Amino acid sequence: MREVKSNDYSIFIETESSQSFDFSTYSQLAILVDENTKRDCLPIFLEETNVDAILIEIPSGEEHKNLEGCQLIWNALSANHLDRNSLLINLGGGVIGDMGGFAASTYKRGIDFIQIPTSLLAMVDASVGGKLGIDFAYLKNQIGVFNNPKAVLINPVFLNSLPKNQLLSGFTEVVKHALIADKYYWKEIKNTPLEKMNWESVIHQSVVIKNNIVMQDPLEKGDRKKLNFGHTFGHAIESFYLKQGKPILHGEAVSLGMILESNLSKINKKEKQEISSFISNTFSIPKQPPLRALLDWMKSDKKNRKEKINFTLLNGIGSSIINQEFIVDELLY
Repeated sequence: MREVKSNDYSIFIETESSQSFDFSTYSQLAILVDENTKRDCLPIFLEETNVDAILIEIPSGEEHKNLEGCQLIWNALSANHLDRNSLLINLGGGVIGDMGGFAASTYKRGIDFIQIPTSLLAMVDASVGGKLGIDFAYLKNQIGVFNNPKAVLINPVFLNSLPKNQLLSGFTEVVKHALIADKYYWKEIKNTPLEKMNWESVIHQSVVIKNNIVMQDPLEKGDRKKLNFGHTFGHAIESFYLKQGKPILHGEAVSLGMILESNLSKINKKEKQEISSFISNTFSIPKQPPLRALLDWMKSDKKNRKEKINFTLLNGIGSSIINQEFIVDELLY
């Protein structure tokens, strides 16, 4: 078993990780799933734990991470009379974890929840750090809170159920962690074919990187902003396609975002080419929307100050710098 300790909870990485948590102290349990995790992951979890829990099912997809999705969860919790000593078990990817955690944090002014991430994206990124929320007016994570789970239980076995595009979507965050914090990790993942990755080791390395950053800056006042690399453009790209009625995966948007933000960074041409080539050859890059359309979305980014668009950029592979601000005209290259 691998255990990574955060400020007030632990992240367990192992097959049968669910056995690391004591469910017996709660008056009631509810499990939040979508149609995919209900089919592929719930039987594994129930076989490991044998818990008696209410099942809440919501539709999969980023387009459902909104107030209407929260209402489905709140209605189910209320209809089943869950009290403040209840536990919500979020069994799913980033949408389930973000929205389930937000719903739990606001139901009866807050009940406990745990994250059991089932996608690589959720394992290495979304489940760690206590960022919770929903999309609003097509803006990514516009409504939310910071609130830590009671535990994160990561079972790499769940990766076996993922299609390749979902695996790659999560792998973008692995690439991000390497680019912002660890040049040796970058070399390791760049030189290892995807089919030969030791996923348990990769998950552990990425969780350690993210957790170390978050522990120093839980509320994103400073260095936690490093984790936003690729996401200022990435969230705008994701919002653009979501409003078009053609939602793309988070990782697909961030892969293009990392290329665009690498190009903004003050790194040499060789490093820019190295990053661009690896990302282009590894991921399914979406078509870049018109820059002016992206800038309209980026003007509403949560990190902005005084109408300047705020980026985290690279100052070398494995090193990053926060609060790089640009006015709109500077980005119209």
